[in-house]
Amino acid sequence: MQAFSYKCPNCTADLTFSADEQTFNCQYCLSSFTEAEMAEIAAKKAEQTAERPQEEAKTDEQFEKETGVYLCESCSAEIMADDNTAATFCYYCHNPVILKGRVSGEYRPSAVLPFQLSREKAVEAFRNFCKKRWFLPSDFTSSAQEEKIVGLYVPFWVTDCDVAAEMDAIGRKERSWVSGDTRYTEHYEYALVRKADVVLEGLPADGASHVDDTLMEALEPFDYSQTKPFAMQYLSGFIAEKYDVDTAGVFPRIQKRAVQASDQLLRSSMSGYNSVSVTRADIKVQKTDWKYMLLPVWFMTYKYQDKMYEFAVNGQSGKFVGTPPLSRTKHLLATAGIGLAAAILTGLVVMLL
Repeated sequence: MQAFSYKCPNCTADLTFSADEQTFNCQYCLSSFTEAEMAEIAAKKAEQTAERPQEEAKTDEQFEKETGVYLCESCSAEIMADDNTAATFCYYCHNPVILKGRVSGEYRPSAVLPFQLSREKAVEAFRNFCKKRWFLPSDFTSSAQEEKIVGLYVPFWVTDCDVAAEMDAIGRKERSWVSGDTRYTEHYEYALVRKADVVLEGLPADGASHVDDTLMEALEPFDYSQTKPFAMQYLSGFIAEKYDVDTAGVFPRIQKRAVQASDQLLRSSMSGYNSVSVTRADIKVQKTDWKYMLLPVWFMTYKYQDKMYEFAVNGQSGKFVGTPPLSRTKHLLATAGIGLAAAILTGLVVMLL
């Protein structure tokens, strides 16, 4: 209990003991726990550790033996691949990578969502995306660029959250009517009080610093019902990034999403009024349950005028996301052509007059 009591059960950051309040407080996520609560949490964790199947421990050992880590010396990305991968390239900057060594069993995911979208379908989604955009750089749609689309298992922390939410507000209703030449309006105000214990399941946050967080959020949702217990064979033919952002690092993003979702839930229960003004809101994440899993993404980067553009296809649903580059040359030529056509049309109108 002693060792565990110094780590926050929510975000795993260090806890500090408050002599005044006699509580263990997390300065990172602002959680607070009594000594009794910490003892209960430690007891549960010890029980879970004792019940951990021997087979799972063996899987950790197998993962460490059969998974290689490749290092990109250009951008420092660390890529995981199975033993059948002799050499590869960095999915992010496309430079060659070199075998660094083995990865520790602590990086073994608990689950994986296998790819359900083939590479051909991913390329098709990319082509459909390009068809609707006239001002893309010419080489962006080349076959060489399509070859850079790689199947990447992105490391995600998927979190279940228990949230305590309270909200006070004033709801206003108005009623107007006309009698004779006079309009009457009645105003009513109601004190609204909401209090709820909210359970949110499956909030995702990627644990790879090289992948844009906004891009990964745009790829959602993923159907977790299709996940499988992690096994090495799912890496065959694909690559995976080793997480470099731990639970403490992603907790602010999880916390923000949990608070926003709970806030929207309480506000949605205040319908039926002309207007609602929130006067107080107290929403806190009280408990988190973390799962480390790999989610499937077809990923591509494109460098244009010293800026890196990232594109992704959800390897389960086929959803395509990304902001395309704009070819200034094509845009200028199109603008000049429109201007010339307008000038000619104006000249013809003048001649006709």
